[in-house]
Amino acid sequence: MTTRFILIETSHPGNVGAAARALKVMGFDDLVLVAPRWPNVLRRKETIERASGATDVLERARIVPTLDAALDGVQHLCATVMVARDFGPPTCAPRPYLEALAAPSRSGGALPGVAFLFGSERYGMKNEDVYRCHVGLSIPTNPGFGSLNLAAAVQLIAYEWRLALGGFGAPAQPATVADRADAQAVAGVLSHWEQALVEIGFLDPAAPKKLMPRLNQLFNRAQLTPEEVHILRGIARSMQKRAAAQATGAATGSAAE
Repeated sequence: MTTRFILIETSHPGNVGAAARALKVMGFDDLVLVAPRWPNVLRRKETIERASGATDVLERARIVPTLDAALDGVQHLCATVMVARDFGPPTCAPRPYLEALAAPSRSGGALPGVAFLFGSERYGMKNEDVYRCHVGLSIPTNPGFGSLNLAAAVQLIAYEWRLALGGFGAPAQPATVADRADAQAVAGVLSHWEQALVEIGFLDPAAPKKLMPRLNQLFNRAQLTPEEVHILRGIARSMQKRAAAQATGAATGSAAE
């Protein structure tokens, strides 16, 4: 089972180092940075100092240019949010949600690859990134001062997930995981459908409203398998072919007139 922590557009090197330390304390080591402010953030002095011995996590960490590039091998995406988003996924406190997510492991079942997403220190997560997730995890805080430090949020979520998995005394998880399409594949089919819907005239790109976020929610709820992704891709290709054929026919008819 993959457990990945993804920091999006992080600006402070110290938070990256402290996040690495937080992960090591909880037994995790898969850290990915999406377009951080400093391209050399993993080697900066402040990062290494704040990691405080978790340099192995920094050495394993990856820097990627886009969120898509960070999602290989994961199927279940958990955003971290302060408040619920319109048309976003359901918003839950971490503990009950993560306990339910980890429940299959307690009976010997397999778990999907899970990624926890954290936004930038100043702005948090973008709406479009939250829309891609299956849940928004909101840590209960003081209503009058609810903004957590990034590394503190990573520590809390890492602790809650380790707790949900049974702590360090839990038996090893099975090597196999649920047969679900990973997040990159779901993003690909969503993009393909968006193109096809535009071509058949169902989606107006100038006024898309909330069609694509709603379709994203539908795909996430369906927990698509790779085979189902292929089917949906095939449907989208058929729609595009039919739209192209109709356009060719219309052009030929106009020429004949």
